[in-house]
Amino acid sequence: MPRSERDKFQSDQVSIAEIYKQYFDIGTAVSIRGLTNETEPILRMHFNSITCENEMKPAEIHPKENVYRFERADSIVNYAIRTGKKIRGHCLVWHEQVPQWFFEDEGKPASKSLLLKRMKEHITTVVSHYKGLVYCWDVINEAVDDDSTRLYRPTLWYQIAGEEFIEKAFEYAHEADPDALLFYNDYNSERPEKRERIYTLLKNLKEKNVPIHGVGLQGHWSIYEPSKKNLEDAIQRFASLGLIIHITELDISLYPWEKMPRKMFPGENDSLTAELEQRFNEQYLMVFEQFLKYRDVIKSVTFWGISDKYSWLNNYPVLHRRNYPLLFDRQMKPKAVFYQLLELPGRSE
Repeated sequence: MPRSERDKFQSDQVSIAEIYKQYFDIGTAVSIRGLTNETEPILRMHFNSITCENEMKPAEIHPKENVYRFERADSIVNYAIRTGKKIRGHCLVWHEQVPQWFFEDEGKPASKSLLLKRMKEHITTVVSHYKGLVYCWDVINEAVDDDSTRLYRPTLWYQIAGEEFIEKAFEYAHEADPDALLFYNDYNSERPEKRERIYTLLKNLKEKNVPIHGVGLQGHWSIYEPSKKNLEDAIQRFASLGLIIHITELDISLYPWEKMPRKMFPGENDSLTAELEQRFNEQYLMVFEQFLKYRDVIKSVTFWGISDKYSWLNNYPVLHRRNYPLLFDRQMKPKAVFYQLLELPGRSE
């Protein structure tokens, strides 16, 4: 974008959420720290939807069987209400950040009936607490395994309760708030092989009339993937089930996808080069072009953070490695691609 145009956007204080509001919401994940640090003015200005990064997860909100801690999540929800932002609930059932007590009974594994009873109590309490405030929930997070030989991830939820825990979670959430939109949320859902297994899970739920309304594509992507074809195929595949699509945790890493911790390679943490920045810009533009193309089914795009300074991808999965996956840099300045995204809707009409 020419500097004169960039200066115009800066001086006019154009909000990216305002630019896209006729197409879909533009949201971000927020921690309690983000309400008071230097990202707060950006949050207030540029996003119209908020997701709690961690504060609504089971370990945070329900650490002991008869103890609920709503204070931190409430602070974020109250901020959203004061500033006129929508609230996505994240997440009710996950195999990580969940207390071990859910799965135990006096030192032995909990029975299926006990685990489902605890899950119902948890979902009912949390969803009821935010009824009328949280408009949608990521009910189940990451239940499909990365191993292509299995459909379901062999978590304690699955080992004890089988696939029924997924169906019951949606039923319990719907009972607690019949007006809330309910989502299944997962990563790598654009890779054809995992896409098809997620599709199988969602199709099974639909055929059983389980109250599911949408699928969350996490969008933890990189400059290497997804390809335009794989992203478009995934959107079309999930939309064919009649599901709403939300992009729930968007960031674009400079590094290929990895999950296992390892040591940093020599030179791996070098500065952001012009070539990498160009690939980064092109990937963001490509995915937003697809979001706009399928705006009839994509209703929300949520970034997993605001500034590179606080991204979860710093140190993950490589300790001490910096990453640059978001629209605002470590100095809280918008990147070049931010301005390109502001112009994109006009070019896409």
